[in-house]
This record gives sequence, structure tokens and C-alpha cells, in this order.
Amino acid sequence: MRITPATELKSRAIALQILLQKAEIDGALLVQNSDLFYFTGSIQQGAFFLPAEGEPVYLVRKDFGRARMESGLQQVLPLDSLREIPSQLQKLGIQIPKKLGMELDVLPVLQCQRLSKLFATAEIVDVSPQVRQVRAIKSEYEISIMKDCALIMDRIFQHARQVLTVGKSDLEVAAELEHFARLQGHQGLIRFRAFNAEIFYGHVFSGADGAAPAYLDAPLGGLGVNPAVGQGASYKKIRAGEPIIIDLIVAFDGYLVDQTRTMVIGKLPEKLAKAYFDMLKIQEKLCEVAHPGSVWGDIYRQCFELAVELGYRDNFMGSSGNQVRFIGHGVGIEVDEYPFIAQGFDQQVLEKNMTFAFEPKAVFPGLGAVGVENTWRVGKDGLKRLTYSDESLLEL
Repeated sequence: MRITPATELKSRAIALQILLQKAEIDGALLVQNSDLFYFTGSIQQGAFFLPAEGEPVYLVRKDFGRARMESGLQQVLPLDSLREIPSQLQKLGIQIPKKLGMELDVLPVLQCQRLSKLFATAEIVDVSPQVRQVRAIKSEYEISIMKDCALIMDRIFQHARQVLTVGKSDLEVAAELEHFARLQGHQGLIRFRAFNAEIFYGHVFSGADGAAPAYLDAPLGGLGVNPAVGQGASYKKIRAGEPIIIDLIVAFDGYLVDQTRTMVIGKLPEKLAKAYFDMLKIQEKLCEVAHPGSVWGDIYRQCFELAVELGYRDNFMGSSGNQVRFIGHGVGIEVDEYPFIAQGFDQQVLEKNMTFAFEPKAVFPGLGAVGVENTWRVGKDGLKRLTYSDESLLEL
């Protein structure tokens, strides 16, 4: 079990303080689990307060003992009730902020109202853009954990070759891969920031199920096992000659990588095989145009234009009418971090040590889907691979 080094926590706090000062925000109060883990090394119930200048404090309601053991911060203090936060800060000599930042993108309204009442004299502003900006740049420590995730991912991919057989259901394959992943150290929980975004390990699809649309903001959805889930593997049985999508997320020691591979038992129809190799061409385009300073939206446009040129206007990133307007999404502690290789992000640029998944996929109703996905980090001169499993169209 890794404990986040105190040096990591210090550098993260300093990075956020720089942005707080730039935005003239006096302090940030963070309570969401992913942000707590990032800034404290723990997710014990409580609040992390970071003044624009000075030392951070982690006030913990439950469980203080675990928080004290897990967090490398100097100021980890017990808290009987959230109502005590202002008085605890004052005891530490911290002035009540005039402008207080909170995670307004994820904080439930009632929770926000309760916390706002505690700081009645403060102007409450959204600090989530600054938090996400800091979290987008990964340290070497974070990247080392993501490399461990990629190692587990490749083991799962290798295991998939052993369990895929004609007549076995997608759900059976998914269950076998999930069991194997858990034994390899997969933590189970996969975190999103977006409201109502959820997933269980990832997706396994065969044939037409790979093209079944769903509510999920993703190019592939699947039928799932019932309407309460509405996505993912179903009871459909695998047949020869149809595409099999293995799209999984590995979560290990708090961090994630995302990878998709396409397989088939036998041979794919020529149309689908060609589409798969064309998706690899779009990934090659990404590597040509993405480097520090590249605009997120420009990368999207160039890759999308290539997909159209190759003939996939109605099939790229979903079937016609169900297409998503992104090709890549940041990954780290959550699945949907910055950066977004997506339409409309025309001011933001890639920076060194950003990490993201890029997933060009072609979807054909009635036939299925093909595609590839890898997790990348932005290096000094271009992209560097984190996930590395064999990208050939695996014919079993």
C-alpha cells in the first residue's frame, strides 16, 4: 500500500496556492473524495482547507486515526462536526476568507448551502477549474503508479486471450477478466467527476452489442444486464467472425489507465478489419499533431477530419445520431480529468506530463464496433505511451 509522500502533497498545495493567488481567492475548502486523496493522501470524511498563503489543514470527522496514519500533512486534526470548521481554523490563526473557493462542479446543493452558512461573510466561488488544472499535470510519482496500472492492464489483456471462446457470453468473459484483475491488485472503485457517470471495470462487447447505444457519454454503451445498469456486457453469446471489444480501466493505488483492444475468433469481415486499421491511422495522426502547446480542440479537429476523409463521418465515435464530440479524455485519479481532446476546447493547450486516453472507434449498427484506446502522457517533445499491449487485430 502506497502512502503519498509529504513532498508530493506539499508541491500540490503550492501549485494550487499559486492559482488561488492569481484568482484572488483567499482559500479553498475541498471535501470531494478524489480531491481529498490528491491533496491529503486520504479520503477520510472531513475537509481540506488550503489558505492562499500558509500551511494546509485536514480536519477529519471520521476516521481521524486512519487519516493521521495515511496523510503526510503536518496539520491533521480531529473534527466533531463540520460546523466547527470556522472555529478550528481560527484556533490555528487562519483568518476566515473573504473569498472562499469550493468544488461547485461536484458539491451537492444542500451540502454547498450548509458549508456556505458556516462562512456567511465569505463570497463563495468555484475553485474546481484551479483544482483540475493542478491535477492535470502529473508528477513522476503519479506517472510511476500509472505505469504499474499499465502493467496490470497488459496482464489482463494476455488473460483475455485465454478466456475468449465461441458460445461464452460477454458477461462471462467480463466476470473472468474482472476476477483476474482483482487478483492482480485492481482496487475495484473507478472514479468519475461528472454527475451520474459510473462504470464497473469497463466493457466487454461482441458483435452487434458493441454498437448498442446507451446513456453513457462514451462512443460505446452496450445493453448491460438490466435497465438499472443500462451499459456494459450482456448475456449475448460470442460467435465466430464478429468483433470483440475489450475496453477496460485499471485502477491501482488510486490511479487509472484506460485501454481498448479489438479481437475476433476467426476472421473479421473486410469492412470491419479495414475500419480497425483506419482507427490506428487516426491514432498515428494524434502522435503527429499532439505535443506541448497543441490546442486540445485543434487536435480533435485534425483527427476528426481524417476520420471523415477515411469515410467514417457517420460511424466515428458512435453510430449516426449517437456520436460523442470527443476522442480523448484525461485520466489520473478520475476517468474524466483534463485534458479533453474534444470539440470546443479551443483555448486550452497540452502541457508536459498531462495524461489522457485517446480512443478512436468506429461503430456499425447491426455489426458491432472496432477501435483502439491507449493512455498517453505528454513528454517534452511529444506523446509517450503508458499502455502498451499488442495492437494487432488479434485473431484467435
